[in-house]
Amino acid sequence: MSQSILDQLDIDPAAERTRLVEMSAVTKTYRGVHAIRDVDFDLYAGEVHALVGENGAGKSTLCKILAGAVPHSSGDLQIAGEPVTFRRPHEALDHGIAMVYQETSLVPTMTAAQNIELGHEKLLTRFRSLNIGAQQLLQSMNFHVDPTAYVSNLGAAKKQMVEIARALRSNARIVIFDEPTASLTPEETLHLFNVIEDLRTAGLGIIYVSHALEESLKIADRVTVLRDGERVACLDAKKTTRDEVVKYMVGRAITATARETAPVRPDVRRERVLEVENLVLGTVVKNMSFSAYAGEVLGIAGLIGSGRTETAKIIAGALKRNRMHGGRVLLNGKPVRYRVPKQAIDDGIVYITEDRKQDGFFETMTVTENLYLGQLASRKGRGHWLLSRARRTKLASEWTDRLRIKAINHDAKIVELSGGNQQKVVVGKSLVADPEVVIFDEPTRGVDVGAIEEIHQLIRRLADEGKAVIVISSYLPEILSVSDRILVTRLGRVAAEFSRAEATQEKIMYAAVF
Repeated sequence: MSQSILDQLDIDPAAERTRLVEMSAVTKTYRGVHAIRDVDFDLYAGEVHALVGENGAGKSTLCKILAGAVPHSSGDLQIAGEPVTFRRPHEALDHGIAMVYQETSLVPTMTAAQNIELGHEKLLTRFRSLNIGAQQLLQSMNFHVDPTAYVSNLGAAKKQMVEIARALRSNARIVIFDEPTASLTPEETLHLFNVIEDLRTAGLGIIYVSHALEESLKIADRVTVLRDGERVACLDAKKTTRDEVVKYMVGRAITATARETAPVRPDVRRERVLEVENLVLGTVVKNMSFSAYAGEVLGIAGLIGSGRTETAKIIAGALKRNRMHGGRVLLNGKPVRYRVPKQAIDDGIVYITEDRKQDGFFETMTVTENLYLGQLASRKGRGHWLLSRARRTKLASEWTDRLRIKAINHDAKIVELSGGNQQKVVVGKSLVADPEVVIFDEPTRGVDVGAIEEIHQLIRRLADEGKAVIVISSYLPEILSVSDRILVTRLGRVAAEFSRAEATQEKIMYAAVF
């Protein structure tokens, strides 16, 4: 980070190590159910304290209490020695606490620069000065985002960058990062780690929430593990291992990956279900060609911006390819061109989005209602808009059991669920249509190790049932774990193809970059 940014933070790097946060026996209940119970947690200046746990363990609740999004029910919270109870986010901001949410809280109709400045506006603001200031802040962190671009037009990764820049603009002493690298490339992740290191050097306290345990152990000084809403361990990050952290998280050891335990399938061509020929969309997708087969998991790796997601959305009818010389999509040998996703769903193609908050669910509706709407959108669900409550409840029970969705009950609103359980609802809402082709885009983004294992098993089961499954992921261990065949995209084209046996992380990264 540039020196100018450190100056803006107004923190003395030489300040002695002081306790910025102290939580004692903090409890939060919803409808009589404990989200967290008697949790102790502290944070020192110049420290990165990682917070880990499975979905529903209470990580987000604890962070939201600190950020003023929800008040705690009981217990003591002190900020720099001062007892506090936050009831609104601006109260936490006034105490120097900023949170970078996993699901961005940006205003989509405003530009990146306006979002960064939000809450710090002057009476008279020149847009030119506003854009220049935002550009300098973004460049200091090596975030390549156009400050004049509207947030609604930005991808998930760039939204996350704007969210991080806004938190640093608030002059915070305590910054909470909730899954900050879920949408970032390896290079962007490295830049973020450099930013966090500079913040640590400047004397800030950092709370780092991530399901990528390797990241947490690499960047943190201490790791606190939550399980079922309670603190089960506080560990020295430099003296513990990933396996030890996982054991505390889930109460058991998870040593074998799906790649190690899944049977090796014979490398034979099955029935071709989907063909993509010379697909073109503007400057993003250029001459994309590949096939997907029944009973196969096709992994697609590549850097963000390589055309992976756009290709999937064209197949699913969410984006339109070029009208002239835009290529072809064939389903079971028949050319198809979808104007809206409904047409693709009718033909048995579903796309499970990477941005669940924006495109995946209705957050103020219940689990039951979201799953029912998924069935209603399918061909077999049409004409049943007056489906009885008993049938809706049966549908919800079937899919919550199948996907192990953790909720207070089926009438819990999606916004009340943890990020991983929200993701499971998105998956269930798509699978109730009983599709022939399933496209997962970053299926385990923001999902804990236990749920990752469950989703990977689900992906394999779908292939075993004879479905053509496509998995788009930036997380290479995931691609290697679940895929029978792997494509690598670069600059809108397929740059390489590997069988499961010959693929390695080094080969994939080389093909993605060079």
